[in-house]
Amino acid sequence: MPPSTSSSSPCRNDAPSAAADIKPPAVAAASANVQHTGGDASLEQEMTVISDNSGTAASAVPNDIAVESCRLASGQVCICDTCEATRTRMVHRLSGNRKRSRSEVIEALKQPAEEKKTRKEDEETMDKMTKACKTILEAIGEDPDREGLVKTPARWAKALLFMTNGYNLTCRDVTNGAVFSENHDEMVVVRNIDIHSLCEHHMVPFTGRVHIGYIPNGKIVGLSKLARIAEVYARRLQVQERLTRQIADAIVETVEPLGVAVVVECTHFCMVMRGVQKVGASTTTSSVRGIFESNPKTRAEFFSIIHGNSIRMC
Repeated sequence: MPPSTSSSSPCRNDAPSAAADIKPPAVAAASANVQHTGGDASLEQEMTVISDNSGTAASAVPNDIAVESCRLASGQVCICDTCEATRTRMVHRLSGNRKRSRSEVIEALKQPAEEKKTRKEDEETMDKMTKACKTILEAIGEDPDREGLVKTPARWAKALLFMTNGYNLTCRDVTNGAVFSENHDEMVVVRNIDIHSLCEHHMVPFTGRVHIGYIPNGKIVGLSKLARIAEVYARRLQVQERLTRQIADAIVETVEPLGVAVVVECTHFCMVMRGVQKVGASTTTSSVRGIFESNPKTRAEFFSIIHGNSIRMC
């Protein structure tokens, strides 16, 4: 008897495969939504859409944990580590795609233009100063093109811009909001602050130290800011008398104290390297405001402290 042939009807083993291709309505809708919105591949790998048998809306559950261990499948809010991480990633993606406002766009466009303008101005300034320095070198009988002087004009220009960068700063810039409310009404003194400036008459240095004292009136300023305030006015072409007064006025404006006292002690190289050439000469100037000006005892206490007659720490 010839062997029987198989019928053309589909095999029973194929039925489950065909049934597997039929998705529940919630799953099909969610899958279509992901494809329609152009969800990236990484998001599809991280998230799996699962629906219960009751036909309720599908819930998004991370595919790296079992459904039984996550409350999200039962319609509850899940706070497991994996769900929290998934939510965080989705929030970051949404925030990264936020459109900038018109004002933000305009500000972003202005910044490169301002930086470009600043760089151009700096280049023009450096070019003017290097050319001027070459002219000075030629005027004193030097050769600007010899090996030791080829880069001198550029070095001199950079150095002079650094020594006069106080013109580009204000007290508000250097204090940076470091003014605090404090119920302290006793004297605050910072002594022996190094100071370096350029004499405006000869453009040669004068160097020394400054002592600053003030009595707060409900506000104090960071101690380092006192030194920075002094630096703002020292990094300019100066005379010592004006420098002392400017430091005192700046502290009054910054913290509105009961009083301010400033003493500057410097050696001027215009008296050492030229003119009278007196190496040991030094100049002391002072400026007092408020209670330091009206109360001799308070003023005497300040001078006693800066001259070293105060209590010394071990």
